[in-house]
Amino acid sequence: MTAPRQILPGTVYLVTRRCSERRFLLRPSAAANQMFLYILAAAARRFRVRIHAFCVLSNHYHLVLTDPHGTLPAFSQYLDALVARATNASLGRWESFWAPGSFSAVALQTPDDVVAKTAYVLANPVAAGLVRRGSEWPGLWSAPSQIGGPAVAVERPKAFFRPEGPMPTSVALRLHRPAGFESPEAFDAQLAEALATLESQAAESLAAQKRTFLGADWVQAQKPTGRPAPGEPRKGLKPRVASRDKWKRIEALARLAEFARDYRDALAEWKKGAREVLFPAGTYQLRWAHRARCAAAG
Repeated sequence: MTAPRQILPGTVYLVTRRCSERRFLLRPSAAANQMFLYILAAAARRFRVRIHAFCVLSNHYHLVLTDPHGTLPAFSQYLDALVARATNASLGRWESFWAPGSFSAVALQTPDDVVAKTAYVLANPVAAGLVRRGSEWPGLWSAPSQIGGPAVAVERPKAFFRPEGPMPTSVALRLHRPAGFESPEAFDAQLAEALATLESQAAESLAAQKRTFLGADWVQAQKPTGRPAPGEPRKGLKPRVASRDKWKRIEALARLAEFARDYRDALAEWKKGAREVLFPAGTYQLRWAHRARCAAAG
């Protein structure tokens, strides 16, 4: 049985999803950028998710977000399904869009971890050897200056969506600063420093390998059906929590293990017909689909 996922309101996540066969199905273009951004804005509004940062590369995306109401699975399903359908339609294809098992949602434990993963997301185009600075990426990339700024209206794409359909003509998307910092300025300064460090390290690593950055023009010239050269690891660990603090990480893993035990015990009683059994806080599917009773979070 797959280990149950605990979905607690208020959790901050690093969310990642990869395209099927690592193909460049999300390759940057004006149309592709608008399509993804519009759907992201619509999903965030629909499920009341607070987006902090994002980066959409040619064959995967990263989001840093807070899930105030415990709706992450529904948000992700809506986002991924609509992006897949809309992008497939624009490319004239119908095959699977996302790689099986590639969805990842890592719970971030401390404000330092939020800064580290946000910087990781924004430095991703540089770390991949694509552009010298994240700000040069021609695809979707949330500038640090946008975090905490005013909302931006994203117009509904003319392709795929019916003019008379139920989707709004425009959706506002605001990037929120994450909670837990002494001040907005403190978060901004920490993120700027962390991002500059990662971008410098990536440039030094590329230079040491005597390689150069691909460049925005070459990125946009790639075919959506293309993919990177072989050599990228296909499988690896899929963590559910992340923290630079060893003990915070151990505590989080211990809480997940306790949740899994309590969940399995409750599920065993549920299968016997005990519909009044109390599932642990963070139980998602049984709560939403079958109205199972769950302990309160916190």
